Amino acid sequence: MEIFYAHEISAREVFLDTDESAHCVRVLRHRTGDEITVVDGLGTMMRCRVTDDSPKGVSAEILESFPGWGGHPYSLTMAVCPTKNNDRFEWFVEKATEVGVDRIVPVIGERSERRVFKPERSRKIALSAMKQSLKACLPSVEEPIPVKDFISFPYAEIKLICYCFEGDTERRSIEDVLREVPEGSDITVMIGPEGDFSPQEAQLAVENGFIPVHLGPSRLRTETAAVTAATAVYLHFMK
Repeated sequence: MEIFYAHEISAREVFLDTDESAHCVRVLRHRTGDEITVVDGLGTMMRCRVTDDSPKGVSAEILESFPGWGGHPYSLTMAVCPTKNNDRFEWFVEKATEVGVDRIVPVIGERSERRVFKPERSRKIALSAMKQSLKACLPSVEEPIPVKDFISFPYAEIKLICYCFEGDTERRSIEDVLREVPEGSDITVMIGPEGDFSPQEAQLAVENGFIPVHLGPSRLRTETAAVTAATAVYLHFMK
């Protein structure tokens, strides 16, 4: 199934940008009169008929719309420290988009190996993964923010932190916590760098309502832990 993305949409028409238009016309050879599938990145899939097959700007008439196409019954924010090797973080962005995520926030911690992150390439990867996995909602990949600033911002109903927590702090499995979370909840999962969060960051998170969780007995890389957490949320709600 071929899927195109359009962010410019009127009541009756969609307009593909230059990249999507070139792919539609020059690569896939669509012409005026052909039917194509277009998503708006906000959750709606549209069945459309091409009315202008210019490779610089395809326009198409909307024939039918399907809101909530390829969606999931939760809202998930993944706050993840960028990895030293940027390819690993981009792999996480791709896989998390495929299973279902709404917001990706790169967070920079005290022990982060990568302290500069440019989100443009990850946004393109998320767009491609959205179309490949038959979804209509494009997750946002935001500008990086310090861990402590992210922790202090009150927005999510359910906030989880994956951290070793040596000592008396009890950690529950993410699966156990999710059993208590109703559909439609706004969930945040925070994943640290390879050196983990600092004890001060972890304590601040707990003080601000984050629930300490674990992902099993294995020691996971940052990107593996992030994908595992996103998958756990997906599998719990998409039974």
